[in-house]
Amino acid sequence: MFPPEFIERIHSQSYIDPVALTAALEEPAVTSVRVNSLKWPGAVERYHKVEWEPDGYYLPARPLFTADPLFHAGVYYPQESSSMFTGEVFRQLTAGRSGLRVLDLCGAPGGKSTHLARLIGDDGVLVANEVIRSRASVLAENITKWGTGNVMVTSADPSRFSALPGFFDVIVADAPCSGEGMFRSSVALREWSLQNSRLCSERQRRIVMDSWPALKPGGLLIYSTCTFNPSENEENVSWFMEHAGAESLTVELPEGSPVVAVSCGNAEGYGFHPGRVKGDGFFIAAIRKPTAARYNQGGEEVASWTDANGGLQSGQGSLLRKGRKQGNKSASQAFERSEPVALFDRSRIVMHDERIIALAADSELFGYIAERLPVVKPGTTIGEMKNNVLIPAHDLAMSVKLREGAWPNHPLGGEEALAYLRLEAPAASGMPRGRVLLTYRGVALGFANNLGTRVNNGYPREWRIRMERGNGITEIL
Repeated sequence: MFPPEFIERIHSQSYIDPVALTAALEEPAVTSVRVNSLKWPGAVERYHKVEWEPDGYYLPARPLFTADPLFHAGVYYPQESSSMFTGEVFRQLTAGRSGLRVLDLCGAPGGKSTHLARLIGDDGVLVANEVIRSRASVLAENITKWGTGNVMVTSADPSRFSALPGFFDVIVADAPCSGEGMFRSSVALREWSLQNSRLCSERQRRIVMDSWPALKPGGLLIYSTCTFNPSENEENVSWFMEHAGAESLTVELPEGSPVVAVSCGNAEGYGFHPGRVKGDGFFIAAIRKPTAARYNQGGEEVASWTDANGGLQSGQGSLLRKGRKQGNKSASQAFERSEPVALFDRSRIVMHDERIIALAADSELFGYIAERLPVVKPGTTIGEMKNNVLIPAHDLAMSVKLREGAWPNHPLGGEEALAYLRLEAPAASGMPRGRVLLTYRGVALGFANNLGTRVNNGYPREWRIRMERGNGITEIL
């Protein structure tokens, strides 16, 4: 089943039990989810918890997520349990800090980005990046459904981030890899080769070092892969440290933890190996950038990094410039229209054409980024002004910043909710006239407009589910 070169190598890795690992990789994958406690604050008692993630749970089998309206409402995210350890590393190494600027360099489809968005809070900002534009659209969709409002999505090559020198407190790089940790999948097995592993190692080094200038002195790089290959894991971390003068960081593990400490020289990391953990294979390590104003790459000294705070006034971004040319549609007036329906800070509200947008950060900080990077999603679209009436956007329905009572609510049953997600017209019976927020089990699904003679479905057409009737409804929580 497994490539002979892979089998030979894992037998040489002393920290891996090759018999237990290969046996586990022949078993079905374990399914896990991470709950959005901002949308579902109640306790989840029917599942076993993921050991290192307070909001993570193992499911007994993989359900049909498409048939659960709460999945589409952003109440939870199906995420591989091993990769949830990124949150634990982030929590331990940033404890007590606030207002963090974080970059998720390889963000799609959104597991780590939604996780980080929850952890940094309202005073932080996350730039979730994906170089492939089609995948960036998927990332933006998942960010929208998660609803925290503190994330902007970009689509840029890692080298573009050198235009933000010394800007980020934390960079998370879940680098593309040879995928050995996912060998339960026939696709991962089929795509594996020694040559591909070597190419992955080289690509990972380029990705990290191209983005390294954007990390503040003293900032953290959290590096991860889903492979067991030392050349992509601990050997690469050691290489980063050597070429950037970085310091390896460790985290505390509880006694008896199934997580394995992995080292190479002074580099320390953590391995997740099926047969020991319930999830897929995973590797993660953290290093700190030198606090000195210079770093050495290939023997060359680089000039002092300039913190972005000094240059914010010069960068406003095309979105802001255009918004400021709208005459009476000023940011102040936009805030006045948004304030009754959304709980965003005034400094983040702008008008773009006829749309009112709550940026992921204050307008100056956003502008600095937007002038240097292509932005796919700037934050939360609150709505569009038509004939002096605010037409709410689906972004707002998904947002945890939607003001309670801003629109009348109308609850849907399970089959009604799935019909709405298929873009079928909801029944008008019992529904208030006008713009209505449709809910399922107390959670917002989206807007509808009851005109009396018919009800217009406000769910995004490009997101509609194509599952036909008859499959029944799935309830995870």
